[in-house]
Amino acid sequence: MTATTVETTAAAPRTLGVIDLPDAVRDAIGRELVAEPDPTLDIDRAMARYHQIFATLPLDLLQQILDFGRHNDTPGVGYVRNLPVDPELPPTPANGGPATDKKTFVAEGVLLGLSGLLGEPVGFLTEKNGQLIHDVVPVESGATTQTNQGSTVFLNFHNDIVHDTIGRYDVSNPDFLVLSCLRADHEGVAATHYADARDIVSVLDSRTLELLRSPLFRLNAPGSYVRDVAGGREVLSDPVAMISGPEQFPEISASANGVRAMTTAAQAALDRLQAACRETAHKVYLRPGEALLINNRKGLHARTPFTARYDGADRWLQRTYVRRSQWTIRYRQTDGNRRVHH
Repeated sequence: MTATTVETTAAAPRTLGVIDLPDAVRDAIGRELVAEPDPTLDIDRAMARYHQIFATLPLDLLQQILDFGRHNDTPGVGYVRNLPVDPELPPTPANGGPATDKKTFVAEGVLLGLSGLLGEPVGFLTEKNGQLIHDVVPVESGATTQTNQGSTVFLNFHNDIVHDTIGRYDVSNPDFLVLSCLRADHEGVAATHYADARDIVSVLDSRTLELLRSPLFRLNAPGSYVRDVAGGREVLSDPVAMISGPEQFPEISASANGVRAMTTAAQAALDRLQAACRETAHKVYLRPGEALLINNRKGLHARTPFTARYDGADRWLQRTYVRRSQWTIRYRQTDGNRRVHH
């Protein structure tokens, strides 16, 4: 496997937005970030500082990232390469993170700096205890689960949803995810897939699309909620459509932890949807110094299986949930933190 690998299928016309930082830009940003303290000590101050640092990107690169976040017709996934990295890393956290012995915070600065160009990072108490920076690492007890702790199973095509007592899990969910790689898996085989809803729709027949646009599906709550709050039982949403919105700008929703079709015809449409995702997806093998900007509404993402050794050198990504605005989810804001929600 090469150090940087992207694969696309012949059926995937949607462009993967690739942004390469020149070495001099990488080094200049790295010098600024390595001097910054742990951003969680004062997140609003840190976000302002990261805005200042990332504003020094060359104008064309800065505009590419800004355009990715603000326009309906841009690609659903962006691939940013040649980013600065920490001079040294502690062992990959064994328990799902966070790492407690990290000496510098370059990776966190990269993650939050990119996030700030797309919107504002937010947290939810039922996902990583409300942390704004998620360590995505294999955990032995969760190896076979449809969660970010998994490793031995294919993580199904999904978008990141949030349990909500209103019965809809596709309202409070993030608008974007940022995934940044600190350490690849041992064999370098773990791949992140992204299937754009516009490409998915293009390979579906009209009857399947009609079914997927009908409220014939119930999303299971995220695996973390089911595990930590619901005692392992399913917590299903109200009936929803899998695909919504105008034809030229569709939005798609699917739970990694399971979607329950309400009719046999709907189940067949769901199966065809997953097949369409596999047919049209981009596949990226993230390496240190690389990040993915993922539009969480324009498409679905997945992850291939890999072998975790739990030896301190396993795959280690960091992730943020990003919202363009927190206003529409203000009913969920906690009293103690303006960025963390119930």
